[in-house]
Amino acid sequence: MVGTNEKNKIVELVEKKQKSQISDVMNQTEFLDFGSITHAEKTRAAIKIQDGCNQFCTYCIIPYARGRVRSRKMESIIQEVQGLTKMGIKEIVLTGIHIASYGKDLKSVSLDKLLFELNNIKGLERIRLGSLEPTIITEQFLENLKAIDKLCHHFHLSLQSGCNETLKRMNRKYSTEEFIEVTARLRKTFPDVMLTTDIIVGFPGETQIEFETTYEFLKKIKFYKMHIFPYSQRKGTKAAQMTNQIDNKIKEARSKKLIELSNKNEISYLENYIGKKMEVLLEQSDELWTKGHTSNYLEVKIPKNEAMENEIKLVEIIQREGTELIGDV
Repeated sequence: MVGTNEKNKIVELVEKKQKSQISDVMNQTEFLDFGSITHAEKTRAAIKIQDGCNQFCTYCIIPYARGRVRSRKMESIIQEVQGLTKMGIKEIVLTGIHIASYGKDLKSVSLDKLLFELNNIKGLERIRLGSLEPTIITEQFLENLKAIDKLCHHFHLSLQSGCNETLKRMNRKYSTEEFIEVTARLRKTFPDVMLTTDIIVGFPGETQIEFETTYEFLKKIKFYKMHIFPYSQRKGTKAAQMTNQIDNKIKEARSKKLIELSNKNEISYLENYIGKKMEVLLEQSDELWTKGHTSNYLEVKIPKNEAMENEIKLVEIIQREGTELIGDV
């Protein structure tokens, strides 16, 4: 048995036949860097840039299980991405527990500065961001992002609820009014931006009125996609100890309603792209089609052409088929 801090010692511990080594993750102050071990697909790789979280949302066990924010040194990230581009990888996704906090524990380092450095790497075509805390989307942050021409205009903003009372119980650090300002800034800065989010339904104490407030808020924001999660108790969190836990049948009904809204939004967005020309990074093929994604994360497929895999092609969108778009080069 090993703890989070000891993952890099597994071989050593096995050789010594040592049964366990676990230290207090809350005392960990440096990012545990494994070097260049990223799992990569043919065209895309996920790069972990930080670990831990300082937010302490009432439903989340992560700060206790993974410790405080620890950022990976920028030089290490750049070195790994340079190696991946030499392997032919064209797109990277920056991931972590709370990537908006990247650099908080390092001197003169921040997420936008990292993006600027990665943008200069030859051979790299796209930089995609993982889930972001809405509070990082300031006017200055977006002004800095405008200089990152390889940045994908797809932002996954972790909302969780569209009701201020629920957000307070969750210990989220923003209001719905502030969130509206954030989405307005993004859409003004990047007119082709796609916004996705996470929503928790049935959080302890969520009344029908609070849920309907969330529903109406989500209709107003109109995300491209929403990932809907019924609240699940996590032992050791404040939310697990709250009264007014919501019945599973109510959670299921609320989830269904939000999923229907998400599906409606997605189809509406896809229909708007028919007839447009989009750059698509072609990723993989089956017997009939070669599939890929646009910069703003629309899934597109074209008639199969093996020579096109791992290439970026200008594609005209011809029609929609379910949640996929069909196009021609």
